[in-house]
Amino acid sequence: MARILGYIAATLDGMIATADDNLDWLFEYGDVDLGEHDYRLYLKRIRTIVMGRSTYDFIERDASPWAYGDQRVIVVTSRPIPEPKGKLEVRCDVDALVAELRALEDGDVWMMGGGQLQMAFLERGALDEIEIYLTPEMLGAGRPLFPLTGFRASPTLISAKALDRGFVRLHYRFDTNGPTGANTTR
Repeated sequence: MARILGYIAATLDGMIATADDNLDWLFEYGDVDLGEHDYRLYLKRIRTIVMGRSTYDFIERDASPWAYGDQRVIVVTSRPIPEPKGKLEVRCDVDALVAELRALEDGDVWMMGGGQLQMAFLERGALDEIEIYLTPEMLGAGRPLFPLTGFRASPTLISAKALDRGFVRLHYRFDTNGPTGANTTR
């Protein structure tokens, strides 16, 4: 069974992007040394990447080449993608996608990008672990790491580590089989 993982950077005030989806604040840290936690090393151990439509649209607008050559990429959207930037699959039913991902046996799944899709997976008890890289920035407003939906959880801290240039890595595990991994107060 595949593990579904998160790996994301956030500001100290809990934002992952500005209100207009700008990441310039994060790109200023392109030279940060994350050591064994470097994004490129993380990506090498991932077989499947799942992202929402907003994350895909951001990647599509970027001039960089498609970075996910041999990996399975799934975009969760109800809108067609007429000319994909790279090889990808489209899904619109999150519940069916969770079942599909759990049945995979060829490697880990990265829940990439924004908090909205990560929250949808959390609400279904389908995010096993998350690595959050807190940056020494405060945006004051923007896109939150986790949208406020009424979902409650008590993840277990696996590790916390200070890194280069004021970054802090927080690594949590969610109890996807017990009540704390799927508590909702809706």
